[in-house]
Amino acid sequence: MPTQQGMNLLLNAYGVNPAHSGFTFAKIMAWIIFGIIGTCAFNYGRKEKDYKPIIIGLALMIYPYFISNTIWLYLIGVGVMSLLYFWRD
Repeated sequence: MPTQQGMNLLLNAYGVNPAHSGFTFAKIMAWIIFGIIGTCAFNYGRKEKDYKPIIIGLALMIYPYFISNTIWLYLIGVGVMSLLYFWRD
């Protein structure tokens, strides 16, 4: 089993600073929560043949890859989820 110092050296060799990797509990939970809701919306839209939940589901599953700030991650997620409620027939 490699030591912490050895892992840090290995990560630094590849240009990754482990102290600033950006993985926090809040971000990982946002990825999981919005990913699950997006998957459910996508499957619902596919089953009902409605394009609105498909688009919103894809947006909920994809946008966390491009947002690095935790606050914006949650604000955009809640905003897109509100579209799921208000943008219906």
